[in-house]
Amino acid sequence: MPGAKNSVLKLMAAALMVPGTTILRNVPDIADVAIMSELLRRLGCEVVLDLADGVLLITVPGQLEHRADYDLVRRLRASIAVLGPLMARLGEADIAVPGGDAIGSRGLDIHLRGLELMGAVVTSAGGYLHAAAPAGLRGIDYELDFPSVGATETLVTAAVGARGLTRLENCAREPEVADLCTMLAAMGVPITGIGTDTLTIEGDHALAPVEHVVVPDRIVTGTWAFAAAMTGGEVIIDGARPELLSLPCATLCEAGAHIETTPTGMRVRGPARPRAVDAVTLPFPGFPTDLQPHIIALDAIAEGSALVTENLFEARFRFVAELARLGANVKVDGHHCLITGVPRLSGAPVEGTDIRAAAALVLAGLVADGVTHVLHVHHIDRGYADFAGALRGLGADVERVTVDIADVVG
Repeated sequence: MPGAKNSVLKLMAAALMVPGTTILRNVPDIADVAIMSELLRRLGCEVVLDLADGVLLITVPGQLEHRADYDLVRRLRASIAVLGPLMARLGEADIAVPGGDAIGSRGLDIHLRGLELMGAVVTSAGGYLHAAAPAGLRGIDYELDFPSVGATETLVTAAVGARGLTRLENCAREPEVADLCTMLAAMGVPITGIGTDTLTIEGDHALAPVEHVVVPDRIVTGTWAFAAAMTGGEVIIDGARPELLSLPCATLCEAGAHIETTPTGMRVRGPARPRAVDAVTLPFPGFPTDLQPHIIALDAIAEGSALVTENLFEARFRFVAELARLGANVKVDGHHCLITGVPRLSGAPVEGTDIRAAAALVLAGLVADGVTHVLHVHHIDRGYADFAGALRGLGADVERVTVDIADVVG
């Protein structure tokens, strides 16, 4: 199982905090890694990707730039991950206001409020955030308003360069956050509470570059598990860590799938037809919002009705209108989606609006009669390595082609 997209990008950014060469292993061959690599190069780093072996070498110079330009940041929301490391290392950062997936607002208020308490002055002009701490950062006690993954990562990395002790409460507990903290500890950061909602970081210590293995991608694991459950197939997922997907695995078992751990990962066998199951997205260890499109796609062809509630991103249900084009019986009311399963979907042209929605539409196409065209699959490239090729390897009839959109939808 390749390393997690939602971890590797933050690990790459964290390498900025110490001169020398950081080595990351189990790096996924995805577009977002290439974009983050280019961002690091513009900040002055040398980045060498050997994605055939899943190895990434980041050589950080003694002198860094502090500006993350718009042309890259607009393509990669996770580029905000350089804010904390640059503040820790340089005490200054200019970051273009990030872009990313069209799944709803992801405010930076929690990030910026914490940085300001640490002593940073933050201003915004011309589409850029400028943060500077002329007198240096200082340790703080701070309770996050919400367990935001991005804010937790920004403040943890910024605290590495702060004087004294920083205690952060109501932190995100996602495995990717724990992966970042584990790497920071290996670099020489005294940090306690890894994997809990309270993190304590002692700042201003000497650091050293490290070699680190990226945690396996639980969302990619979940995607293959949902594919098996939806198609009545069977898949062995090597390198998977089922303990990172306890609730999604329990949900799939409730839907009729059979899941067992193996010496190297997990095996998932789908039912002839799944049963409809409810889901409520919540921060870890709750049901991941990144698997919300997948559970809706499964419920669309399941026996019975189910209610899926989205608590994290208000625009994530944009995907539902595309699923309805395939014949799904879906109704959205606020942050709730009611799905009544139908025996089969029907192929049609649909549009992927973000990474996970596009992947879920491909899975829906596997259980639809006729041909399904999923447009804008460049989104999938940001989170999945050779998605079509992997599906073909599992027996799916999937082909990636270049077409004139007018020919498909006309």
